[in-house]
Amino acid sequence: MLDGTEDEEKFLAAGIAGLQQNSFYMHRALDSNNLKDALKYSAQMLSELRTSKLSPHKYYELYMRAFDQLRKLEMFFEEETRRGCSIIDLYELVQHAGNILPRLYLLCTIGSVYIKSKEAPAKDVLKDLVEMCRGIQNPVRGLFLRSYLSQVSRDKLPDIGSEYEGDADTVVDAVEFVLQNFTEMNKLWVRMQHQGPARGKEKREKERNELRDLVGKNLHVLSQIEGVDLDMYKYVVLPRVLEQVVNCKDMLSQFYLMDCIIQVFPDEYHLQTLDVLLGAYPQLQPSVDIKTVLSQLMERLSNYAASSAEVLPEFLQVEAFSKLSNAIGKVIEAQPDMPTFGVVTLYSSLLKFTLHVHPDRLDYADQVLGACVEQLSGKGKIEDNKATKQIVALLSAPLEKYNDVMTALKLSNYPRVLEYLDVPTNKVMATVIIQSIMKNGTQISTSDKVEALFELIKGLIKDSDGILNDEGDEDDFKEEQNSVARLIQMLYNDDPEEFLKIIDTVRKYILTGGPKRLPFTVPPLVFSSLKLVRQLRGGQNENPFGDDASSTPKKIYQLLNQTIETLAGVQAPELALQLYLQCAEAANDSDLEPVAYEFFTQAYILYEEEISDSRAQITALHLIIGTLQRMHIFGVENRDTLTHKATGYSAKLLKKPDQCRAVYACSHIFWIDDRDNMKDGERVLLCLKRALRIANAAQQMSNAARGNTGSVVLFIEILNKYLYFFEKGIPEVTIASIQSLIELITNEMQSECATADPAADAFLASTMRYIHFQKQKGGTVGEKYEPIKV
Repeated sequence: MLDGTEDEEKFLAAGIAGLQQNSFYMHRALDSNNLKDALKYSAQMLSELRTSKLSPHKYYELYMRAFDQLRKLEMFFEEETRRGCSIIDLYELVQHAGNILPRLYLLCTIGSVYIKSKEAPAKDVLKDLVEMCRGIQNPVRGLFLRSYLSQVSRDKLPDIGSEYEGDADTVVDAVEFVLQNFTEMNKLWVRMQHQGPARGKEKREKERNELRDLVGKNLHVLSQIEGVDLDMYKYVVLPRVLEQVVNCKDMLSQFYLMDCIIQVFPDEYHLQTLDVLLGAYPQLQPSVDIKTVLSQLMERLSNYAASSAEVLPEFLQVEAFSKLSNAIGKVIEAQPDMPTFGVVTLYSSLLKFTLHVHPDRLDYADQVLGACVEQLSGKGKIEDNKATKQIVALLSAPLEKYNDVMTALKLSNYPRVLEYLDVPTNKVMATVIIQSIMKNGTQISTSDKVEALFELIKGLIKDSDGILNDEGDEDDFKEEQNSVARLIQMLYNDDPEEFLKIIDTVRKYILTGGPKRLPFTVPPLVFSSLKLVRQLRGGQNENPFGDDASSTPKKIYQLLNQTIETLAGVQAPELALQLYLQCAEAANDSDLEPVAYEFFTQAYILYEEEISDSRAQITALHLIIGTLQRMHIFGVENRDTLTHKATGYSAKLLKKPDQCRAVYACSHIFWIDDRDNMKDGERVLLCLKRALRIANAAQQMSNAARGNTGSVVLFIEILNKYLYFFEKGIPEVTIASIQSLIELITNEMQSECATADPAADAFLASTMRYIHFQKQKGGTVGEKYEPIKV
C-alpha cells in the first residue's frame, strides 16, 4: 500500500457502507417480524467486523456502529420472548450463523436476553459465553468481542443483592466470569505485540495503547462487584490478577495493569494486601517503570492515611513502612540497571509516605535517607537533571512537612544525601533550606545548629565554582548571596556567650568564600557582631565572661578588624571604609577610645591608598565627617589629628565645588550642641571662610575658562551654613559677616558676567523668605534676625 492512511479510510468507508446496507435490511426484517431474515442480515452486517485492514482506532469506529445496531436487535429479541418465542430456541438458532465472529456477537446479544429472562442461571449462560469466545484468536477482533461481552453482561452478574443472584456461591461465579474474560483479553492484547515484523514494533505499541482500556475495564467491573469483600479480594481476585500480570511477561501490560489495580480497588484493600501486591513487583520485567507505579501506590496510601486519624492504627498493624521499604530494596536489587532517577524517585515517594503516616517517627525518615545514600554510594556527584530534581524533592519533603529546618538537622543522613548533588543543584537545595527558614521564622540559636546548617548550605557560601560569566548567572548569584546575608542577620541568642560562639562559627564559614561572596556576607556578620556588643553594653552588670568585662568587647572588635580587612583584599574598599566607621561609632558608644581611633585610622588608610575615584572620594569623605561629628570619646589630641586629616582631605578634592562643600561640612565637627568640650566657634568660622575662599576661586576659574562667573549656588549654600551657626549662637558668626555675604551674592547675580540660573534664584528666594519668617517670629529669635537687611 503506497498510502496506508488513505487506503485505511477507503476500507473503513467500505465497511461502514456494507454495515449500513445490511442494517437497513435487518431493520426491514425486524419491522415485519421476519426473524430468519433479521438474523441473516444481522450476521452479514457483523461480518464487516471480520476485517484485518483497519487500525484499532478505525476498527473502534466500525465497532461502535455495529454496537448501536446490536442494541436494537437485543430489544427485538426481548419483544419476541414477550410474545412467546422460546428464548432457548433463539439461543440455539443464532448459533447457525455461518461465520464464527457474527455468530458470537449474536450469541452474546441473545445471551444477555437469556439471562434477563431468568430461564437459566446467569452463571451458566455467562460461563457458556466466555468459553465460546475463545473461538476468536485474532487479537483486535477478539478484544472487541470480549469487550462487547463485558459490556452486555456487567449489569447481569450474579452479585450479592442482584436480581440474578442464585445460590450462596454465585458471587464466586461472577468473579470467575470476569477474571476469565480479563485473562483471555490480556492474552490477546499481549499477542498483538508479537504479530508482524520487528520494524513495526513502535506502531504496534501505539495501537496497543489505544486498546488498553478495553482490558482495564474488567478490573473496574471486578471492583464494582458488591460481593468482592476483603477476603475474596485477598485470596481470589488479587492473586489471580497478579498471576496473569506476572506470567504475561509483557512490559506494557504489566505497567498498565499494576497501575489499574492501584487505581480501581479501595485503599483499605491495598493496605491489607501489601504483602501480596508488593511481592509481585520484583517479578516484573526489568523494563517496567516500577518507580511510577510504586510511587502512585504510596501516594494513595498517604492520602488514605491523611483522610482520617482512625485508619492510622491499620498502618501500624500491617507494618506498612517496613513492607514498602523492603519491597523497594528488592525491586532495586531485581533491576540492577534501574537509573539513578528511578532509585531516588522511589525513596522520595517512600519518604513522603513516611512523613504523612508516621510524622512523629524521625527514625523512619532517617532510615529512608540512609537507604537512599546506600544506593547512591559509589556513583559520585549526580549530574543527571531528572535525578537531581528528585533528590531536591526528597530533601525538601521534611522541610515542607515540619516547617522547621531544625527537625531536618536531626536527620543524620540528611547531609549525606546532599553530598551527592552537583554544584548548581547544591545551591538550589541550599536556597530551598534558607527560604524555609525565612518563611517559618525559624530560630537557630546555638553554635552547633549553626554549624550543621552551614554545612548544609555551604554550596552557597564556599567559592568553589569559579567565575560566573553571563548576566543571568550574575543576577542569580546576587540573589543567592543576599539570602545568605538575610540568614546571618536572623541568627541570635540571648546568651552573649552562645551568641559569640555563633558569630565565630559563621565567620569561619563565610571567610572561605571567594572575592565575589565576601562583600555580601561580611556586612551582616559585622552588624551581628555589633549587635552582640550592644547586648553586652546593655547588660554590663551581669558579665557572663568573668570579671574583666571589657575584654570581650575588645575581642569582638579585634575580630571585626580582621574580618573587615578581608574586604580590602577583594577590591571592596568603599564597603570596608563604611564598616570601619560603623565599628568606630560602636566603639565610641562602648567608651573604647583606642579601638575607635584604630578603626578611624584604618578608614583613613583605605581612603588614601585604595579610593581613587572622585565620586567615591566625595561619598567616603562625607561619611567620615558625619561619623566624626558623632564621636565624643576622643581626647583633644586624637580628635585634632582626625579632624585635621578630614579637613585636609576636603581641600584636596579634585573639583573646587566638591572642595567647598566638603570644607563647610567640616564646620559641623567643631560645634556639637550637647557637648561643651566640642564647641569651637573660631574653627567653625575658619571652615566657613575657607569654603568662601574656595567658592571665590571657583567663580574666578569659571570666568577665566568660560567668560562667565557661573552659578552662585555655592555662596547661597555657605550663607545657609552661616545662618545655621548664627542660630546656634556662635559668637564668631556675626550679623556683619552674614550681611556682607548677602551683598556678595546679590552683586554676583547682578553682574554682567553672571549666568542665568533659575535653580539658584529659587534657592536664594527661599533663603530670604526664611530670614523674613524668622524676623516675624518675634521674641528672642526675631530680635536676633532683625538687624539683617535683605
